[in-house]
Amino acid sequence: MYVILMVLSIALNYTIGRELGKYAKDKKMAKRSLVIGIIVNLGLLGVFKYAGFIVGLFGSALRMDLPFAEIALPIGISFYTFQALSYLIDVYRGNAKMQKNFLNFALYICMFPQLIAGPIVRYTDIEHQLKHRQFSWDQFGHGAFLFLIGLAKKLILANGIGALFETINAQVSANQAVPGVAWIGAISYMLQIYFDFSGYSDMAIGLGHMFGFRFRKNFNYPYISKSITDFWRRWHISLSTWFREYVYIPLGGNRVSVSRNIFNLLIVWFLTGLWHGASWNFIFWGVYYGVLLILEKFVWGKALARLPAVVQHLYSLVIVLIGWVFFFSDTMSSAVHYLGTMFGAVDFYGSIQTIFYYLTSNWLLLVVGVVCCTAIPMRVMNAVGYNGRRKAIYIGVMMVLLVLSIACLVTESFNPFLYFRF
Repeated sequence: MYVILMVLSIALNYTIGRELGKYAKDKKMAKRSLVIGIIVNLGLLGVFKYAGFIVGLFGSALRMDLPFAEIALPIGISFYTFQALSYLIDVYRGNAKMQKNFLNFALYICMFPQLIAGPIVRYTDIEHQLKHRQFSWDQFGHGAFLFLIGLAKKLILANGIGALFETINAQVSANQAVPGVAWIGAISYMLQIYFDFSGYSDMAIGLGHMFGFRFRKNFNYPYISKSITDFWRRWHISLSTWFREYVYIPLGGNRVSVSRNIFNLLIVWFLTGLWHGASWNFIFWGVYYGVLLILEKFVWGKALARLPAVVQHLYSLVIVLIGWVFFFSDTMSSAVHYLGTMFGAVDFYGSIQTIFYYLTSNWLLLVVGVVCCTAIPMRVMNAVGYNGRRKAIYIGVMMVLLVLSIACLVTESFNPFLYFRF
């Protein structure tokens, strides 16, 4: 059924794209076609992703228990819907030519490497590559390298650190965790989601290279950021770019009054939170970042830039860490409960033993995770290089990562990516 849904979406957007090309000089007709395309795309996304949430809101407002059958979310619908919208908007703006070849357009929408969990590939980025991509063994090798790095991130780091988070989160939910342990759990999720999502992105970008496509980077070491503004320039770059180009700038961006700029930012981040899921904790998470970005831009940004670098890093990490609590919690109440545990009264002597146990049991995984959030591993790999005797060392390291990844894959029969549910 959901394959048919994707095929229908492809056919619809292809047809509307042809209409936009046909009425390129008739802005009134072109705008009508664009509006129809936006309504239909967002309508499909709304039915499958937000219908239950909307019905629940009406039920709460009317104080009634409205019946609603849960609809399974089609995998990748958030990503390919945004890709289709970027195509229609760019054709309408004249930034891209309509795609006449149906198969090329279908390839753009349902390209399997990044279909399920991104990155969101804008049509203008690969318009030329759909017809004129070039293949070389060097590019294939680089793609295989990126794929292997992503695989190792997911299977070795994300899954291992995620197991620690699941254990601690269960203890927090059962009121059996002390504050220090709750902090370790939140830090574990912080590392897990980075390696899980950036790992998938690396695998998708690597597969793209292997087939002759060049996708843009989706992560750029976000945990070394010195501000929240810097963090969102480095985290899920394709999503941030999409909202900037197709929501923030059309609303007026920052070329408006201060009050309107604040409104624009809040709208963008409300929608960013809502894009991630139909629940209040995601909405709050989006608005949380919107407010922080506004404060950095208009209140304390300049003062923050004058502080020592280490203070800027700590500020960013703590803010992001708190944000992840709202992200991984199922409800607002569970998020508040987890934060309450993190910042609760400390039974110092009673908690030291538990904290010491988790740190000594997982110290190597956590240390490797922290180091791999920085550019240090890639600098080491670049120092090793591809030539001469060092090439054997380089290949050896890659083979070790491959063997370890396969070992993890064999021992774990189910390895879902966190962003599959978006």
